[in-house]
Amino acid sequence: QVQLAESGGGLVHTGGSLRLSCVASGRTDRNVAMGWFRQASGKEREFVARIFWVAGDLTFYGSALKDRCIITRNDAKNTVYLDMDDLKPEDTAVYFCAAARRVVSGRVEFDFWGQGTQVTVSS
Repeated sequence: QVQLAESGGGLVHTGGSLRLSCVASGRTDRNVAMGWFRQASGKEREFVARIFWVAGDLTFYGSALKDRCIITRNDAKNTVYLDMDDLKPEDTAVYFCAAARRVVSGRVEFDFWGQGTQVTVSS
């Protein structure tokens, strides 16, 4: 099992920045990727970004925060970060960290999820 703990959420004004952190613990040696998702109230969860834990720092971004966020990792701390800039009120959501152990038919399958951290962007 893998446990994930997010932090860094909070209230920010439009145009502001935030750094989210996710610390992974437990059997992290089998992780192949970690990612960030978000879910706004009344909406479906959407993909934000992922980074592979193997094969270098290969990253992939969804359209949700594309060009306004960067995902990075610190292997020594088993931590993945999401740096977000130029935040807008529509970015208000609960942001979840996830860990994957499998890639099936080219699709990263996220098996473990954190509890989420609330990000609120005021206008």
